[in-house]
Amino acid sequence: MPETEIEAPVKVYWQPGCSSCLKTKEFLISNGIEFESINVIEDEQGFRDLEAFGVRLVPIVARGDKWANGAVFRDVAEVAGFEWGGHTMLSPQEMVDRIDGILSGAQRFMAQIPEDNLDDMLPGRPRSYRQLAYHIANIPEVFLDYQEHGTPYTYEALLSTLPDDLVTRDDLLNWASGVQTRFNAWWTRSGKDMDFAKPADVYYGDVSLHEVLERTGWHSGQHTRQLMLTLEKLGITPDGPLGDDAFAGLPMPQNVWDNERSFD
Repeated sequence: MPETEIEAPVKVYWQPGCSSCLKTKEFLISNGIEFESINVIEDEQGFRDLEAFGVRLVPIVARGDKWANGAVFRDVAEVAGFEWGGHTMLSPQEMVDRIDGILSGAQRFMAQIPEDNLDDMLPGRPRSYRQLAYHIANIPEVFLDYQEHGTPYTYEALLSTLPDDLVTRDDLLNWASGVQTRFNAWWTRSGKDMDFAKPADVYYGDVSLHEVLERTGWHSGQHTRQLMLTLEKLGITPDGPLGDDAFAGLPMPQNVWDNERSFD
C-alpha cells in the first residue's frame, strides 16, 4: 500500500474516572484495535483537537477527520474500521430492577462517606466524593426529566453540577432517595407501557430509548462501583456491597476506575 494511503491512527480522547471513556477503550481493546490514548486532563493538545471537531466532551474516538462519540459503539466501530454485531440487552423491566438495586446500594454507600471527606477529590479528576455520589442518582434523574418533562438530554446535564441545597450528607441522601422513588413511580405509571424501540433524542447519537435506559443502568452502576472503591480506600467496608449479580446483564466495564491509571 502506498504510504499516502496508510490510514491515520485511531485516537481515543478520555479522562480518568469517566465510565464511558473506560468502556470505550475496553471495547476497542476487546476488538483488537490499537489506538493512541489521549488523557485530555493532562494533554492540552487533546482539548484543541476536540475543539477542531467542534466538540467539548469525552469520550471521542477519531481517525483522521472522522470522529464518533464513544458512547455509541456502532459509530465507534465504523470510525475504527471494523464490523460490530451489537450485544443482547436485558428487557426494560430487568433494567429497571437493576437500576433500583443500584440506587439502593448507592444510598447505603453514600451514608458511609464521612462528612469531613465529602469534598475530597478523586485522583486525577476534578470531581469530589460528593459529586461522585450525586452523579450516580443524577443519571436516572436526567433520564426522568427527559421522559417526564421533555427536558433536553444533554452532556451538560450530566456534569455533576451540585445544587446549592445539597449541603450535608443527609441532604444528598434525601435527594437520592427521592430520585429512586420518582424513578419507580415513573415505571409503574407509564414506563412499563412505553415503546422502548423508538428513537431517542439524546446528545451522544442515534440510539433507541431501550439503549438509553441500558446506559442509565450501567452508567449509574459503574459509578456505584467507584463509590465502593472510594470507601475501601478510606478504610471503610461498604455496607452490603454490590456483587456481579447486581449488574448481571448490563454491559459493565471490566475495570472499576480505569485500565491505564490506578485509583491510587
